[in-house]
Amino acid sequence: MKDLKYLTAYIVPVLCVIGITYRNEWMWLTPFMIFIVVPLMELAMPSITTNLDEKIKESKLKNRFFDILLWLNVPIIFSVLFYGLYRYSVSSFETYEVIGMIFSLGIVAGSNGINVAHELGHRQDSWERFLGKSLLLPSMYMHFYIEHNYGHHLKAATPEDPASARYNENLYAFWWRSVRTQYSSAWKIQRHLLKVNDHSFFSVKNDMLWYSLIQLTYLITIGLFFSWITAAVAVAIAMVGFSLLEIINYLEHYGLRRAQKKSGRYETVREIHS
Repeated sequence: MKDLKYLTAYIVPVLCVIGITYRNEWMWLTPFMIFIVVPLMELAMPSITTNLDEKIKESKLKNRFFDILLWLNVPIIFSVLFYGLYRYSVSSFETYEVIGMIFSLGIVAGSNGINVAHELGHRQDSWERFLGKSLLLPSMYMHFYIEHNYGHHLKAATPEDPASARYNENLYAFWWRSVRTQYSSAWKIQRHLLKVNDHSFFSVKNDMLWYSLIQLTYLITIGLFFSWITAAVAVAIAMVGFSLLEIINYLEHYGLRRAQKKSGRYETVREIHS
């Protein structure tokens, strides 16, 4: 029964649905709860200073309940997104309502989308990695899978890593640099993988090409099914989603650097580098 507390992970999409349903000031319910109420609660609540012991950790790793909690995010996120875009396309929204909805759905895409996608992207089963990639779609950040797994893990806390903020680099400068260079880095990694495995650019193994086509199809489908303005709203939602990721990236490695050895290689990543 204690594990049922993890169902609170679905509070964000629930708040989003409530906001979209009741509209008006309710549209800002999700941002208000996530950026004001939750941080205040965390300040008031006691901190957890210990980790699980190995026996309990092993038990929880084998508990399918936690896996199901992750998998359920796929139908939940796309259902909430569809509901929001549908309501927008058939109703007349005030400007402040549209902005509130964009931030609300963007928070869902970032927290229950990218956050869970990161975990599933490290799984061994290909179908779980597929679920992880699909969760990156609402944020238009499918290239994150390649850059994060093949780039960031090797280059974290080094000058070569797009997702590691430099000392004295402000958030906005980092956001602009990280968004651009993570995308170009993903393409560079993809071209290298194709070359090593002797595949052409138009090979079915070119995941970056697939991601581009899938994301383009996603926007076109929204445009044709709802409206092109709704598709533009979907782009804005995606920007909020991946911006939440970039804020986390900024905080995680800001100003931290791994020492470079005489060989040119960097020291092993440790806790002090994140």
